[in-house]
Amino acid sequence: MPVDFDLSPELVALRDRARTVAAEGVRDFGRHNDSWINGFSKDFAKRMAEEGWIGMGWPKEYGGRERPPIERVIVAEEMIGAGAPIAAMWFSDRQMGPTLIAYGTEDQKAEFLPSMLSGETTWCIGMSEPDAGSDLAGLKTSAVRDGDVFVVNGQKIWTSFGEVADYCYLICRTLSEGPPHKGISELIVPMDLPGIEVRPITDMTTNRHFCEVYFTDVRVPVENLVGVEGDAFKQTMVQLQHERGGIDRLVSNRALYDLALERADTSDPVVRQDIARLEADYRVGRLLVYREVLQQAPTGFSAATKAFCTEHEARVADFVARVLGAEAMLWDDVGKGLAYGPAYTIMGGTSDIMRNILGERTLGLPREPR
Repeated sequence: MPVDFDLSPELVALRDRARTVAAEGVRDFGRHNDSWINGFSKDFAKRMAEEGWIGMGWPKEYGGRERPPIERVIVAEEMIGAGAPIAAMWFSDRQMGPTLIAYGTEDQKAEFLPSMLSGETTWCIGMSEPDAGSDLAGLKTSAVRDGDVFVVNGQKIWTSFGEVADYCYLICRTLSEGPPHKGISELIVPMDLPGIEVRPITDMTTNRHFCEVYFTDVRVPVENLVGVEGDAFKQTMVQLQHERGGIDRLVSNRALYDLALERADTSDPVVRQDIARLEADYRVGRLLVYREVLQQAPTGFSAATKAFCTEHEARVADFVARVLGAEAMLWDDVGKGLAYGPAYTIMGGTSDIMRNILGERTLGLPREPR
C-alpha cells in the first residue's frame, strides 16, 4: 500500500501563510542566519502572537490553541528557513511554556503563560556552567532556602538572551548531599532582581546572544520553584527533549543553502551529487523531526535526531562555502553565517554526548570499563 507524504490542503494553506509572514519579517527586520537564536525582534514576536503561532499546541485552558504538533513544525520551518527573527519568543514557545504546563503550579501558569503567548516576555535558560556544560549533574549554582525565599549564588555561561531576557529558567542545586543527579531544582528568576550581573559574550561572528550570568545572594521567592524541590533532573531531561529534537536543528542555515543553489554549477556532476545528498538528508531530517513531534520515536531518540540534523547543517555550511569559493571569505552576512557552522553540533549537547545518550539510555549498551 503506498504511503502518502503530501500535506493536506489545510496544512498547505498554513505553510503558504507562514511563508508569506516569514517573507514580511525578513523584509521588515532583515534576514538572520540561525534566526531562532540570532534573530531577536520583540515586534516580530508580537506578530507571531497575532497569528496565533505561539503556543500552538498548548492546551486551550492555558491560552493555547491545541493544534496538532505538525502545524507548529510547518510554521517554524518556514520562519527559520527564511531567516525571520523569531528568537524573542522561541525559548518560551519551545521549552518554557510546555515545562510550566507540565510541572508548574496553577498560580505560575496564570502569571507567566499569558505574557509568553502575547510575545511580550523573553526567557533565557540558566543551564550550562563553566565546569558543567554537557554534564548537568555537575552543576554547582546553589539555591539555599531562607524562609520564604531561595538565596541563589553561582555562575551560568552560554546563556542565550541573558542580556535581554525578562526571566531566567534556572537549573540549580538545592541539596549537595547524595548522588549528583539528586538535589537539582528549577526556579523562575526575574532578571531584574538585585544581585544579577550579565556579561554578554561576543563570539567570532560578532553575535552577542551568549552571556555569562552571575548570581550573588539573589533572593528568589519560594513560590517560583517549579516542580519538586531537589528532584528536578527528570524535568530538565524532558525539557531537553523539546530542545534537541526540533526543526530548528535542521533548517538553521537553509537560507544560505538556497542562496548557494542559485549559484551552484549544476552542470558539474559532483555538484549535482552533493545537492542530491543534501536534499535527501533534508527529507530524512524532516521525517525524524516529525517522528519526535508525533511521539512516534523511542524515548530519548531526540539525541539521534539532533546528531543527524546538526551534522547535516555542518555539511550544508561546507557546501555553501565550496560553491561560493573565495566570496565565502568576505566578512558579510554570508561569511558570518558560515563561521557559525561549527556551533551546530555543539549547542544543546555535542554529537559525542548525543551518541553516549543513545548508547546508554536508548540502546542499553554497557559502559566501557575504565
